[in-house]
Parts: sequence; structure tokens; C-alpha cells
Amino acid sequence: MAKIAEEVEGKKANKFQWFLYTGVIPVLFLIVVLLIVFSVAGINVFEKAQEYSQKIPFLSQMMEEEPSKTIEDLEADTIELEGIIKDKEAQIEQLQLELEGKDTEIERNKLEIEQLQLQIDDLLAIQEENKRAFQDIVKTYETMSAKRAAPIISQMQEQEALQILSNIKADNLAAILENLSPEEAAKYTELLTNE
Repeated sequence: MAKIAEEVEGKKANKFQWFLYTGVIPVLFLIVVLLIVFSVAGINVFEKAQEYSQKIPFLSQMMEEEPSKTIEDLEADTIELEGIIKDKEAQIEQLQLELEGKDTEIERNKLEIEQLQLQIDDLLAIQEENKRAFQDIVKTYETMSAKRAAPIISQMQEQEALQILSNIKADNLAAILENLSPEEAAKYTELLTNE
């Protein structure tokens, strides 16, 4: 059995050797000879092969390649890319300037907010002080006798007098109104009820 396997392998090897010697090697030799002949004749076989492959539909798709660029094309591309880079750098610089401007504006706005807050605090302090001073005036009128307070109230401007009278305790208010003239007492009573 081992002999039979060796004979089968020997026959397969002989068939392969026969195919190699009678088919592949002569074809390769013929191709090399033809390339040499065409080169001597001045025909570029590879260019011709590319031309013919462009005419055959399925080969033209396989053989398509990007045409090689000349030095001038590459220089033009380089100049164009440098121009794009410069444009982008200019845009970056412009955006940086805008950013710095916005930062400055933000700082200015923060300072303005701080100043306005200080003004508000000052106004609130003044208002609080005025409120305390007004409360002191009201206490003064409450401690005064009604006979002394009534003539002072009648000499004041109507708005100021009304403001004081509206903040005095009810029993002191009644005493002051009793000491005012009937016309003035009626006027202030009407104004107090409308408030």
C-alpha cells in the first residue's frame, strides 16, 4: 500500500513538473523576450497596456488611479494651503481680540454693578436714617401736649402734616385734632380716611 501512495504522489509531482516545464516557463520566457523587443522598438508596453485597459469596461474601473501631479500643481496647492492657513490665523486673531474685548466689557460691567450696589447701599442707609429721624419726630409730637402740637401742625405743609398725623397714636391724634380749627380738623380727618 505504501508503494501505491508513493506512485500516486510521484505521478502528481510529475504532472506538476510537466505543466511547469511545458506551460509556465515558456510563457514567462516569451513575455520577457517581447518586453525586450518592444523596449528596443521604443514602445512603452506599460503605457499601451494602460491605454487598452481604459477601453475595456471592467478593467478601466480597476486601473483608474489618480493622475500624478506636476511640480507646478504641487506648488499651487502649497500656495493655496498657505493662504488658507493665513486666513485661519487671521480669524483666530480676530476671535482672540473679540474675546479680549468681551472680557474687558465684563470687567467694566462688574465694576458698574459694584458701583450701583454701593449707591443702593448708601440710599438704603439714608432711607433708614430718614425713617429713624421721622420716627423721632413722631415720638416728639406724641410727647408734646396737644395744645402746643396743633398750632405747629396747622403751619406745616399739608403733605408733611398728614404724614406725621397718620403715624401718631390714636389718642394723641384725637387730642391734636381737638385743638385744631374745625376746618383744619375736618380737612385732615378727610385726608386721613382717604389714605
